[in-house]
This record gives sequence, C-alpha cells and structure tokens, in this order.
Amino acid sequence: MNGTSEGPASAADLDRSAVTESDQNLAPRTARERPAAYRSVFTAAPLAMAVVDGEGLVVSANDTLGALLGTDPDALAGCAAADLVDLASDAGIWHAYREVLRGRQPRLRCTRRLKRADGHSLWAQVTVEPLADAGDTPGLLLSVADVSARRELQERLRHLQMHDPVTRLPNRALFFERLTAALEAETYEHGGTGRIGVCYLDLDGFKAVNDTHGHRVGDRLLAAVAERLTRCAEEAAGARSGGAPLVARLGGDEFALLVEDSTGTEQVADLAEAVLAALQPPFELSDRRLSVTASVGVVERHTAGTTPTALMQAADTTLYWAKADGRARWTLFDPERNATRMTRQALAATLRPAIERGEFALEYQPLVGMEDGRVRGVEALIRWNHPQFGVLAPNRFIALAEEDGSIVPLGRWILRTACHQARRWQLAHPDEPPIFVSVNVAVRQVWDSDLVADVARTLEETGLAPHLLQLELTESAVMGSAGRPLQVLKALSDMGVHIAIDDFGTGYSNLAYLSRLPVSVLKLDGAFVRGFQYDAAPDAGAANPADEVIVEAMVQLAHRLGLTVTAECVETSDQATRLRRIGCDTGQGWLYSRPVAPDRISALLGPAGPGPAGPGAAGVQAAGKP
Repeated sequence: MNGTSEGPASAADLDRSAVTESDQNLAPRTARERPAAYRSVFTAAPLAMAVVDGEGLVVSANDTLGALLGTDPDALAGCAAADLVDLASDAGIWHAYREVLRGRQPRLRCTRRLKRADGHSLWAQVTVEPLADAGDTPGLLLSVADVSARRELQERLRHLQMHDPVTRLPNRALFFERLTAALEAETYEHGGTGRIGVCYLDLDGFKAVNDTHGHRVGDRLLAAVAERLTRCAEEAAGARSGGAPLVARLGGDEFALLVEDSTGTEQVADLAEAVLAALQPPFELSDRRLSVTASVGVVERHTAGTTPTALMQAADTTLYWAKADGRARWTLFDPERNATRMTRQALAATLRPAIERGEFALEYQPLVGMEDGRVRGVEALIRWNHPQFGVLAPNRFIALAEEDGSIVPLGRWILRTACHQARRWQLAHPDEPPIFVSVNVAVRQVWDSDLVADVARTLEETGLAPHLLQLELTESAVMGSAGRPLQVLKALSDMGVHIAIDDFGTGYSNLAYLSRLPVSVLKLDGAFVRGFQYDAAPDAGAANPADEVIVEAMVQLAHRLGLTVTAECVETSDQATRLRRIGCDTGQGWLYSRPVAPDRISALLGPAGPGPAGPGAAGVQAAGKP
C-alpha cells in the first residue's frame, strides 16, 4: 500500500480495524475467526467492493457493487474485473492494472465512466490494491465509489471557468486549450489534413459604442455578434465536411474562429468573407439600431512546426495590418511583409544603442558645378554598419529614428561629424576654394531640439565658416512652416548658414511660401531629371519634353528669386548637357560620383582635366567609381 489517506477505506483497513487489540484485557481473535469477520464486514460495507484473484477474475462481489452496476452480485463472480470497470480501454490504465496484478505496483486509482445494466452511465473512482491480513482470502480488492455528482459539479465549474459570461462563447483559456491540442503531433499524425487556420477579428469602433450607449448596450452588442459568428461557423461546417470552427471571445471586442483540419487558405479566407458579410446588417437592440464592422486577420498553415504562440502572434500581426489597411476587411498573413516588420522592430530596438556604439558612418556625394565641372560641395549621407543586417542606407532607418526621437542625437552626430570633415578638407587643400557640406535635417530636430544652438556650437567647435554649411529640409517639411520652424530657419539664415529645399517639385509647391522663406537653394527632385535621361541611342526611349519645360521654368523662377538650383540623380552626359543648357547651377548623381568615403573626396579637390560637363567633370566621374 502507498500510505495515501484519500479515498474510501480498503478491505485490509477494515480487517485491521475489526481485530485491533486496543483493549489489553481482551484476548485476540483466533485465525479461524478472522475470515468470518472479514466476510461480514465485506458483505455489509456501504462501499462497492469485489475480491479479484491473481488472474483478474472476480471471486466475489458485495451487494453494494451489484446495486451500483444494476445487477446481481453473484452474477459478477467469474467476470473479468477490468471489463466491469472499463480498465482496458485506456492503455496507461491497463498497463498499471497489469502491474498491480503482478505485484509490481502497490495500487491503482483512476476515474472511469461505467455503464450500468439498464444503460445509464455513471462516473466512478476505481481503486485496485492487494489484500492484507485476510487469512486465506486470495488476490486483490477492487473498490468502486460513485463520483458522478462530484464530476458533474466539476464540469459545471469548468464550464463557467472556460466560457465568457457575456457571450457564452468559449473564452481565451478554452480557445488556447483547443489550439494547443490541435497542434500536438499525435493529433495531426493520425488522420486529418495536418493544417490549421485562424480568423482573428476585432470590432471596428466598438469603444465608441461603449462610450456613447454604455457598457450594458455594448455587452448586448457583443452577445449579438457572438450569435452571428456562431451561425457563420455552423454554416461553414455545413458547406464543407468536418466539424464547425470553434468560435471564442478572447477578450474585449476580440473574437477568434479556429479551423481544425483546414483544407487550405481558401477555406479560411471564405470563412473571413462570411464573417464580414454576417456582420454587415445592422443590429436591432431594443430601441437602438447599431452597425458594426470588423477587421479580420487570417492565418492558415501546416500544424507541424507551429506553436500556439507563433500562430496567434501571426494572427495578431495580420489583424493589425487589416486595421492599418482601412478596417472592415480581412487580410491574409504575408511572411515577407512580416519579415519586413520584424526587421523594422529589430532596427528600432537597437537604434539608440547603435549611436552610442559608433555603428554609423558618413559617405559624401559631390555637388558639381554644371559649367566648370568642379566640386562645389558635398552632401553627407549616413550609413548604418549594422552587425546583423550589414550596411544600411538611410531609407531603412531614418523614418524609425524620427518616430522614436533618436533622430535628435543622431542628427547632432551627423552635423558634428560632417562639419569636422569639411574643415579637415579645407585645411588639407589650402590653395583650393573650400567646399561646403550639406546636411539633411528632419522636422523633428527643429521641434525637439535647439537646432540653432546645436549648429552654433558645432561651427564654433570645428572652426567651419557658416557659409560652408548647408542644411537640407524636404519641401513638405518647409512649405507651410510657421511659428517655431520658421523662426529657426530665419535664425540659421541670419547666422550665415545656407538653407536648401530638398526634393523640390513633388510636395506642396506653394510658391507664395517660397518667396517668404529664408531659402537659398532648391534641389530639384530626381523624377524630373529622369524624365529626360535618354541618349540618342537607337534602342533608347524617348525623352519627355514636358519634364524639360517644367525644369526650365523652375530654374528660371529660382534665379529670379535669387536662389541657386541643384539637379539630383544626374546619371548621363546627355542629362548634364540639357541641364547646363537650361541654366541649372549644380548637379549631383552617379555621372559624377556615387556616395564615397572621405578620402575619395580628397582626390577630387585638386585641378582636374576636361570632361563631359566642362573642366574637372571627367576627374570627378572617374574618381567616384566604386
């Protein structure tokens, strides 16, 4: 015996109780009297019991066991005990029972569902253990206790625990229990499609219903939504073979439909379509008529190699995409889109530490005079030497830096590094006209930092003259500036720093603002230059004459306002010739040089030979090749 105290008393315990020598003046019973006493207790005991021999056959059963099973106890003699209490249908229980029969295990206790002779069922706790101190009575004692009432109470409590009180749907706990079971290897390896699908939905604007009509109405709306989703699932089961999808409320206004043994993406997508259609008609709630839509994230995949956490993370991500894409729609999980998102999150998490670790570097692209081909300045372009993703261009992380505010410390580092480098070039080439350095500035730097103080401090620290620093802001950021941004730009201009509008021609193009801003340079967006990039080669495409007219008009306007013009994305000598003809001041692009390291710029600062855009351009182009 294992010494446990739970459960009914065994026959051995009853036998010992009958012969306890608690009174020192009472002589012990004889060995011949003890079996008779045992049989008396066995027969009259309120616990259903049977004696089982070493082969597992019932030797005798008491009246209580006969009444429990609805049969004559004498008829049970010779029956296999395992059949009476259903021990053979479960492999684990059957093995443990055999071990008890062989004397290798002291006790078996389990709960089984038994069937009475009249067809009714009951839940019973079954105990099998060896007999002790029972004289010549052989074998084991089988005891059976009816636990149906307790089991029913447990099931009611579990139902309450596993279901949502508002919608009466399965809750998050039951949903994940079913999901986990569906993903277990033994579930999908023995039949089924080996696939699983989830529709994860969130009601659009449900908070407004609660705020406007109160939580009581909100709860009624949730219950009505649950009814439609359940009907949807039942209809889906009728249209295809297999059970109905499990509908669950995961919390708040979030619901999920679990499709086990899905037949593919199409099945789950059709279910999402049906859900959206089911929620379209307005809900009639007493004196209120409410409409609600939903965003649905759809995930369908092989069960092998999938975990509940990974599946629901994918569903949650896809639900977010559906909301971001406009709501009232379903969106299918896209691994490539998710990889981009994960990479974006990884970059965002490491941006600030990367600044402290010195993982950033600057490259410089020359700004070349269109008439003489000489380098007039350079634009500083940041690169991130990421330890995992390699060298990243600014379009991979600048937007992230603006979102989380790290653009401010990063912008200070760019400004300081670029000005130091410009000053070093000036000192290294004292006989050449000094070149200016152009640095990009984000709008958030204007709002979240004292940009004027940062610039003044940097110029003083590096010894760079203010007119050799050019700050670039995008057209959409500059146009319409008022208040602090405009004051900052004016203060910088008064300091002697040049202000350039980047990507001009693709934003607001508000010419009224252009005349009032302290701007000295317009940088034409490369889209205009690409419009007339073709040479006269037989297989080349035709140039767009409208682009050339627009560029010429913008150049003339800029010159009348006292501004200089830089053309971006100059890639061919034909483009350079046309830009020079219409009066563009400087050019920037691969024709002259790709962005390069500082030492490559040094090679461009001496006298150069003749080139396609005038003296010096050939030298710029050759030196700039990677």
